[in-house]
Amino acid sequence: MKFVTRAQWRARPSRYALTHIRGTRGVKIHYEGTAVPASLARPENHPKCAARMRALQASHLANTAENYSDIAYNALVCPHGYVYEGRGAHKKTGANGTATLNSAHYAVCAMLGNSGLTKPTDAQLAGLRDAVEWLRDSGGAGHEIRGHRDGYPTACPGGPLYAWVKQGALRPGGSNPEPPRKYEPFPGVGWFKSAPRSPIVTAMGRRLVAEGCSAYTEGPGPQWTDADRASFRKWQRKLGDAPEYGDGWPGPQQWAALKVPSA
Repeated sequence: MKFVTRAQWRARPSRYALTHIRGTRGVKIHYEGTAVPASLARPENHPKCAARMRALQASHLANTAENYSDIAYNALVCPHGYVYEGRGAHKKTGANGTATLNSAHYAVCAMLGNSGLTKPTDAQLAGLRDAVEWLRDSGGAGHEIRGHRDGYPTACPGGPLYAWVKQGALRPGGSNPEPPRKYEPFPGVGWFKSAPRSPIVTAMGRRLVAEGCSAYTEGPGPQWTDADRASFRKWQRKLGDAPEYGDGWPGPQQWAALKVPSA
């Protein structure tokens, strides 16, 4: 998953505390519903996607009718397949239409519109699947994948994207929406204390970011650093481990709970 944190796209703080939820029945897929330039999908225009995130958040914060506390979606996916953290996991969305609907499903929005860029790219569809699986792994989302229009009177997420949802929300070129997941076995605390340089460290860091346990100012990357240890300490505290087990050095049960994907 190509994941972009709130810090990385320079999100503004929420206006007030977001409502914590333990999980949902699943995820609803959205689109922007206004004009999105077709040129946004060009590879050279990916740098504009972070600016679009900031503009979307600003427009939501300025919406006095809805009184949004933040950008309405839990995650957004650009045409290049990057997953941008919106409200994030375990936060009630503001996008599904009513308080009941917002509690029942997370909201993931594709950067698509009702004119201009209206058809999702293959990279975007893969990113939408990444976002759904992230919310399942990190946010307790159930198995349902639906469109915004399912249960609420709206054209969202548009014809092309809704057709993909109705066809099973498959990854491009795939027939199985739930490929087997493989997780990295615990390499031992001594391995981490040797200051390794490995893709495993990068994968661990990305999972920590997804769990809201980031102490990174940049990265994560393959080299084990003090930032990795500080981030893992946050994970230990999130698990509620006793202080003597919260020293930032991974243990086998803490590692298993983090579900670091195998390369």
